[in-house]
Amino acid sequence: MTFSITARCSRTGLFGLAVSSSSPAVAARCAYARAGVGAVASQNVTDPRLGPRGLELMALGASAQQACDALVTSTAEIEHRQLALVDAQGRTAHWSGRHTLGVHAVAEGADAVCAGNLLADPGVPAAMLQVFATATSDPLGDRLIAALQAGLAAGGEAGPVHSAGLLLVRDLAWPIADLRVDWQDDDPIGALAALWRLYAPQLEAYVTRALDPSAAPGYGVPGDR
Repeated sequence: MTFSITARCSRTGLFGLAVSSSSPAVAARCAYARAGVGAVASQNVTDPRLGPRGLELMALGASAQQACDALVTSTAEIEHRQLALVDAQGRTAHWSGRHTLGVHAVAEGADAVCAGNLLADPGVPAAMLQVFATATSDPLGDRLIAALQAGLAAGGEAGPVHSAGLLLVRDLAWPIADLRVDWQDDDPIGALAALWRLYAPQLEAYVTRALDPSAAPGYGVPGDR
C-alpha cells in the first residue's frame, strides 16, 4: 500500500525519506531517520518497531545490509514486511518478504533505495530512482519530493493514494523537516510538495530559533516585535 524513497545526500550528509500510501498517516508509521546514522523505511503490513531497530544497529556500526540481515533473521512475521535502508556511507539494503502485497518492486542506486508494494506498475521504484539520481545538485528535500512525484507519474499505487510525508535529518537532535499530509482525498503528494515549498525557505530560521533565539529572525505574525 506504499511507495517510498530512502536516501542520503552525499554533499551534505543529510538523510531523508519520502513516502506515500493509500492508508492514512503513512509517514507516522513508516519513516525513520537519525542524523549521522541513516534512514529506514518500514512498510507493507507495517511493523513500526523495525525502523528504530534498524537505526540502532547502524548506530552500533552495522552497514545497511548487515542491519537488514539482522532484522530479517530476528523478527517474527518478517515475511509480511518490506524494508529499505541507507547507511552513513550511502550503502543501501532492502527486504521484501514473500507476503509483500500485490505488485512489488525495489530499485537501488548510489545513496538511495526506492521500494513499493501494491503498485500499478513494477517500474515505479526505478522511475523514482532515476529522477533522484539526475538531480544531485538540488537540495535533498527537493530531490525526494521530485522522486515521489515521479513515482506517482509512473503509476504509483494500484489505487488512489491518500497520505504522504517527508522526513529530513542532519547534525541536530531533531528532524529539520517532518512534514505530513495524513489524509487527503485528492493529490496528497501535490499537497506535500506545496507544504515543502512553504517550509523550505523558513527551515534555517526554525533551526536558529531553537539554537539561538536572540539571533533568530522575526516571526512575521501579529504582535511580533
